Amino acid sequence: MKTTTLPQLTLEDLLPHRGAMLLISEILEVDRQHALTVCRVGRTWPMAGDLGVQALILVELAAQTAGVCNGWDRVHSNGLDSDATGWLVGIKKAEFLIDYLPFDGIVLSRSENIHVFENLREVVCEQHMDGKLIGKTTLQLFQA
Repeated sequence: MKTTTLPQLTLEDLLPHRGAMLLISEILEVDRQHALTVCRVGRTWPMAGDLGVQALILVELAAQTAGVCNGWDRVHSNGLDSDATGWLVGIKKAEFLIDYLPFDGIVLSRSENIHVFENLREVVCEQHMDGKLIGKTTLQLFQA
């Protein structure tokens, strides 16, 4: 599978998230089927507390990583100025293997579109920290 880098596109070109809600730090890989992103756990993230950030945030990291892939597909299919509105996200399954993400920890998120039909996607995302699986989420995405 060929992977394409996007030096000319920014995260803001691919995702509707802005400010404190843009949690992805970097895109490592992306194509029409998958994305691999880096997220550095921040103290200003939603659900941050004294112990770190609650693992439930992994669902949002999965959704944003899926958004990178599907945003890339949108830009390459319809152009940079095409409708960049977000997707409605349903959580089909989520498994967290840790309780909290430590501040400044690095999360690698890999999403893959396993079913694609028009504006509907089913996406599986696995997240790793320090080489260990910390979460696995299956999302259903729909763009109206």
